[in-house]
Amino acid sequence: MNKTVPPLASLRVVESSILGPAAITTALADLGAEVIKVETPAGDYIREMTWPIIEGVSLMHYHLNRGKKSIALDLKTEAARRIYRDLVRDADVVIEASKPGALAKYGLGYEDLRKINPKIVFCTVSGYGMTGPYKDMPSHGIAYDTWSGAVKPACDEEGFSYIPEHVGIGINAAPLFGGLAVLAGVIRARETGEGCFMDLAQSDAAAAFDWYRSESYMAYARPEDVVTGNKSDNHVRRPVATAGMKEGVRYQLYESADGHVLFMASEQAFWKNFCFGVGRMDLFDKWPGSKYADHARGNRELHAILRDIFRTRTTKEWLAFGVEANTPIAPVNTAQNIVDDPQFQARFNVLPHEKHGADMLGFPVRFVGEEAIAPSKAPTVGEHHAEVLRDILHYDPALVEALRQEGAFG
Repeated sequence: MNKTVPPLASLRVVESSILGPAAITTALADLGAEVIKVETPAGDYIREMTWPIIEGVSLMHYHLNRGKKSIALDLKTEAARRIYRDLVRDADVVIEASKPGALAKYGLGYEDLRKINPKIVFCTVSGYGMTGPYKDMPSHGIAYDTWSGAVKPACDEEGFSYIPEHVGIGINAAPLFGGLAVLAGVIRARETGEGCFMDLAQSDAAAAFDWYRSESYMAYARPEDVVTGNKSDNHVRRPVATAGMKEGVRYQLYESADGHVLFMASEQAFWKNFCFGVGRMDLFDKWPGSKYADHARGNRELHAILRDIFRTRTTKEWLAFGVEANTPIAPVNTAQNIVDDPQFQARFNVLPHEKHGADMLGFPVRFVGEEAIAPSKAPTVGEHHAEVLRDILHYDPALVEALRQEGAFG
């Protein structure tokens, strides 16, 4: 592997964040950006939030703030605000990941900062954004999943509603959309000399991430002679998105001898390959299906036959069969056992707890022929105080002491 300059080595980000919205810069730091996390003297209490807690520090902090530098400033003092402005002078991006306007009340909002750095890209990240009837509502990450319709309430045996297990959408989608937009803003700023102000709502990101379902419902609101189902379903509408998979047969989950597999022979060619491979061409002759997107919807007779066939081999044997016969079959893992999957082990860069505080999944995109970037361990509060002041801002010891006397560091 060639040791090369990280792709975002020229990017400097000043981040004022608390809790989950700090995720917007995690991938940027993973790709080599210099992210300076400006905290209050008390620090971001994400270090104490959610489980698991590893040696007194939360996994969430270890993951979201890895690769970042921390400096603690009391922005209630003018001395600290001077330091903040100095950090912004040569920065590309400012992230306000708390409440919109949090920095403006200290005279550090976009309009203030663009006067000292016209190219600055300023992104405010919040739950519901700067506008709309929910803009002042306090919230946490799961709120954006329930708001977007991604989570349905569950009910226990005593009749109490509860939050079901699910993949967090808003907290993960916002960094993807936000990081892309921030980099787009930086590219334009470097070309034109003009920065910009971005308003990113985690709720918006959650809704955008789940576009297929919401757009399908919007489509189905139109007349049935205009918006139909698949040709293979005789144009009859199915329930939207994955809800329409329940009645599928050739595209369905099946129990194997030791677990489950996902069978995906919705194309006629793949279905034919499967039937030939298991010595059951009679199934293809009886139910050849359409050329594309045919799940043999509702065919319970075929469903029962396939159920019995899939129980005859282990998951590993079915995966090997899929490759040999050229028909798509996938393993069904869990969040717990995914680390044991050979594909995961072959590709994923796991950051070890010995160096990073917790075992974490690294950045998932590979730069071919280059070493994977290993971000530094998530910082303690103000850990890089001296380094930032000395090496980035080039303050001499006398100035640092004067700022300390003015209460800049709390």
